[in-house]
Amino acid sequence: MKNDKIRWIAGAVALLVLPLVLQYFGNAWVRIADLALLYVMLALGLNIVVGYAGLLDLGYVAFYAVGAYMFGLLASPHLTENFAWFAQHFPDGMHLSLWAVIPLALLLAATTGVLLGIPVLKLRGDYLAIVTLGFGEIIRIFMNNLDHPVNLTNGPKGLGQIDSVKVFGLDLGRRLELFGYDINSVTLYYYLFLALVLATIVICYRLQDSRIGRAWMAIREDEIAAKAMGINTRNMKLLAFGMGASFGGVAGAMFGAFQGFVSPESFSLMESVMIVAMVVLGGLGHIPGVILGAVLLSALPEVLRYVAGPLQSMTDGRLDASILRQLLIALAMIIVMLLRPRGLWPSPEHGKSLARKS
Repeated sequence: MKNDKIRWIAGAVALLVLPLVLQYFGNAWVRIADLALLYVMLALGLNIVVGYAGLLDLGYVAFYAVGAYMFGLLASPHLTENFAWFAQHFPDGMHLSLWAVIPLALLLAATTGVLLGIPVLKLRGDYLAIVTLGFGEIIRIFMNNLDHPVNLTNGPKGLGQIDSVKVFGLDLGRRLELFGYDINSVTLYYYLFLALVLATIVICYRLQDSRIGRAWMAIREDEIAAKAMGINTRNMKLLAFGMGASFGGVAGAMFGAFQGFVSPESFSLMESVMIVAMVVLGGLGHIPGVILGAVLLSALPEVLRYVAGPLQSMTDGRLDASILRQLLIALAMIIVMLLRPRGLWPSPEHGKSLARKS
């Protein structure tokens, strides 16, 4: 028990000190840590749908886009400049606080998730994957084309001049001087994202051990048996879509505030595939494994910059560095899946697998 407490305290101290150490190597490394935390939140949200309920969702990035664009529209001058009614009632724009942004993003993304879940309730496996993939692409295409005849999303130009987040009067977009020590904006965002990730982890653990979580796992193992036992599979699936989407919406809103700019290119199909890969690579249904997979796959492309550059120079520039990085990431994923088919940190076996052992 004492050793566990020491490990928890050491881990907490390491997470708090990490951005301050990374600052010495440049803000780019702190930025990588910030984006890794956002991907952890996204992967944990998708884990509810894929890992707990067993519903393969390849359009998860759509909820990320919904949250980002919601915050972008409410925290930028775009609506004031393009809509007379909005300019009349909000001449200075809407500058919502963090405590209003998070619930709004959560509710909007959850509603979108439920709307996606309703028409696909009877689909399973590959068919469900294809439909959700199409839904993700539809959202991206809408964002890309809703600039005419009414300019709602500004199309491929994206939304700029997005407000930074303010917490208790502290503007996270500006550098903070504390006891003579400069804390950069990216470091302040790190602590906000870390708090949101910790809240997400607590919620996921509570869901996992609840009756709802056990119902999701029963549906994942055998939907017909779960239905025969009295579980309302329809409502449970809709709840899984809504809960998973809500985390994606919050992550999207934070991404919009962090970047200060959102455009359709940030929400491509490849993003959805990478988030699914994080969940599968780490370990389906296992929260520590999902976190590990998200951190590795979000940080690996940046780390491989230092490998791809020298390899490109060795071939006199014949190999493109970005393509080489993608090749190395794909090879790493293939090797991991061959050696660890259940993921790097798989979940304890459930249901049918336990029956086989006994």
